[in-house]
Amino acid sequence: MFELSQLRCFVAAAEELHFGRAAQRLNMTQSPLSRQIQLLERILDVTLLERTSRNVALTPAGRVFLVEARRIVRLAENAALSARRVAKGDAGKVSIGFTAVSGYSLVPRIVADARAALPNIDLELHEMVSSEQTEALLTGMVDLAFMRPPIVRSEFDTALVLSEPLMVALPTGDDRAVKDELTLPDLDARHLVMYSRQGAGYFNDMLMRYFDEAAISPLVLQHVTQIHSMLGLVRAGVAAAIVPQSAAELHPDAVEFRKLVTKPEKPVELFMAWKRENANPALGAVRRLCLQTVAE
Repeated sequence: MFELSQLRCFVAAAEELHFGRAAQRLNMTQSPLSRQIQLLERILDVTLLERTSRNVALTPAGRVFLVEARRIVRLAENAALSARRVAKGDAGKVSIGFTAVSGYSLVPRIVADARAALPNIDLELHEMVSSEQTEALLTGMVDLAFMRPPIVRSEFDTALVLSEPLMVALPTGDDRAVKDELTLPDLDARHLVMYSRQGAGYFNDMLMRYFDEAAISPLVLQHVTQIHSMLGLVRAGVAAAIVPQSAAELHPDAVEFRKLVTKPEKPVELFMAWKRENANPALGAVRRLCLQTVAE
């Protein structure tokens, strides 16, 4: 089988139709170039170039072979370039896990920024709850996760990317909508859609702690896991719900949002987490881009 170096010599000679210029183009002397082309012709058992003392011309077989030779050389060069990009972290694929709320605003902004700044890196998105993301990071299903605390695995590194306040989502016509802000007593003995302990434990634990500290008892009508389901119930007039501020970006019809006064003012946290021993070369570039997107 012929070698890539022989193809390069042939392509240069065929395009220049001059052995001296072809050799100069490849930074070699004329004799080795001529020898490489002769070896190629011997392997193929075909004359590719007609040589005279005055000129060089392609044979019919040479013209056909030149098309494929160019393609093979280009593919080889592209393969080498792709390999170098991947090794440097400039190309490849990064799988990202994210919670439903982060999928409303943060993740779309990251995808848009990555398309502009890291066009050779493909982002693969997986929506999942935080408990599922932990397992996905451990098994390598995802390289990066946007998840809720607590993150207790010693194998992970983390960075806080978002802190936001809580909002009360009210159905249209709710009498509490006349206020600019609501306090926890405004929820006492009133109908509420609550988070499930299984699947939404972060929000369930947070709100139960606030309810206990304020000594209030909302009337929980439904427990759900996903915030979009919660907002659907609010929109239908079933009850109010407590959601992170980013959920208001969904702009659901017939739902009004009011800030819930809490201490701290922004209790809802979102972390970016990754496995410390992850060997994906592209992960570092994506991680830096995510932090830049959040900062902006």
